[in-house]
Amino acid sequence: MFNDFYAKDTSKKVRAIKRAQGQAGEHLTKPPYGYIVSPTDKRQWIVDEEAAAVVKRIFDLCIGGKGPMQIAKILKEDKVPTAKAYYAEKKGKALPENPYNWKDSTIVGILERMDYCGHTVNFKSYSKSHKLKKRIPTTKEQQAIFFNTHEAIVEDAVFERVQELRANKRRPTKAERQGLFSGLVYCADCGSKLHFATCRSFNGSQDHYRCAKYKNNTGSCTAHFIREEVLKQIVWSRIFDVTALFFDDIMAFHEMMYAQRSAETEKEMKRRKREVGQAKKRIVELDRTFKRIYEDDISGAISHDRFLKLSAEYEAEQRELEEKVKADQQEVDTYEQNKSDFDSFAAIIRKYVGIKELTPAIVNEFIKKIIVHAPEKVDGKRVQKVDIVFNFVGELNFLSASQPKQQGA
Repeated sequence: MFNDFYAKDTSKKVRAIKRAQGQAGEHLTKPPYGYIVSPTDKRQWIVDEEAAAVVKRIFDLCIGGKGPMQIAKILKEDKVPTAKAYYAEKKGKALPENPYNWKDSTIVGILERMDYCGHTVNFKSYSKSHKLKKRIPTTKEQQAIFFNTHEAIVEDAVFERVQELRANKRRPTKAERQGLFSGLVYCADCGSKLHFATCRSFNGSQDHYRCAKYKNNTGSCTAHFIREEVLKQIVWSRIFDVTALFFDDIMAFHEMMYAQRSAETEKEMKRRKREVGQAKKRIVELDRTFKRIYEDDISGAISHDRFLKLSAEYEAEQRELEEKVKADQQEVDTYEQNKSDFDSFAAIIRKYVGIKELTPAIVNEFIKKIIVHAPEKVDGKRVQKVDIVFNFVGELNFLSASQPKQQGA
């Protein structure tokens, strides 16, 4: 009985210490594969270059359209040691029986770990009792994220894109072919995904996409049929136009992208930044003022009724200021993010100069979403509008290539 009480009490104390450390932004776990503990500061993680190269490769393979099982197979074929084998080799211990046997679950764990962006994520799991070893995952709201606490292995943009791709899982068809745009194509009318379909008897020229809600013309939506070869031409043409305009006149491209960002908008954001700073100062002042009137109430310098009235007024003002700061800060953050988005998109354009053929990596880095409209007949020809939504910058409607594309009937 006493031993159980002692263990429970110790567990509470340890939890309290860990909670305090976690809330202070300290690492609560050992460094993941790709990092090691700094020899000069045990609380810091530093990049393990050899393992980090494998982590980067895993993310690159995912961007290139490979799933966890495919990535694991590639690493195994290339005889890349698993994390367990890598650590054993580093410590001079015996290697596992199969040192290259990567598991898809390990790949998933790496792809979903935000720590690789240089951020510390604490409280990802918990145990119900000191008697239970099982860890229960927490929700994102329960986690504490501290940004830029150590050197990043993977860029934030790459990590976010991988999460989007992981949410839109792609599976090969019965013909063992996988759509280049699978998971990215959506119906303009019902919002459903367009599923990739093929036929064993064709060489791929008839591979196509059709609305998920379409079933033999009896579903709640029409087919929105479009062949993959046609979609490839449209997407390639749109990317070509973007890159050509970018390299022809970067400044003009930038100006067209941010035409809506007028001088008035710049002034408005500067004003909001200034007001946010002033509001934060006032919130701090109100905290100090509230403390003073509380002490005056205790000492009898002011009546309790006066204290209640003043405290109610100060609290109301503080709540109003906090709401304003939250709203204004969100606007400012969005505005600043839009500025950095251009740089991120420009980096992708510079990365793929002279594209001659679309690859999964190119598609996944450039394209966020493709919206296919229902075809129409115009002057006896089949015309179908396709909207391309790019990563970071959305639709670029100023491009001439954004006009409806024609496809033979």
